[in-house]
Amino acid sequence: MEVRIERSDRRVRSISARLDGEVMIVKAPATMSDAELAPFITKLRTRLERKALQPALTLEAQDLEKRAAALNARYFGGKPRPRSVRWVTNQGSRWGSCTPSTGDIRLSHVLRDYPAWVLDAVIVHELAHLHVFGHGPAFWALANRYPLTERARGFLIAKSGRDDEAAWSGDDAPADQ
Repeated sequence: MEVRIERSDRRVRSISARLDGEVMIVKAPATMSDAELAPFITKLRTRLERKALQPALTLEAQDLEKRAAALNARYFGGKPRPRSVRWVTNQGSRWGSCTPSTGDIRLSHVLRDYPAWVLDAVIVHELAHLHVFGHGPAFWALANRYPLTERARGFLIAKSGRDDEAAWSGDDAPADQ
């Protein structure tokens, strides 16, 4: 994970960190040296990585739509908007699905147990289908706007038990169903 340090004369002792995509932004006092900051960065990185691995289980339907709206705004300028984004339990062969003609996005309930960044990658994947049908180069150019797409793709391939395109594109059943 890339680390970017932002120093401030206004900070006296506090150090904070947040993730911006795959970059960890560390805010630190201007007077603190890199050597003094190093152990804090290690601790904050561990904390952020642990937080990113927490499952998305707590997302209810309304929260899921808000999350999708935020991702849509960030990666696609908010257009087009999906009509609905919801959990489903009957997707035995896909992680998610999108009907571009209606704007409906459905996500497998299995994703609730996975890290939030994996869920976000699937949401962005389905949002990309509102722009481009199929999984050609134009589609992947859009889906890859989410910086953790490849990482999520590997995670889902591992979970599906198959090492091919079908595991990501929804043509293979998730292994834990």
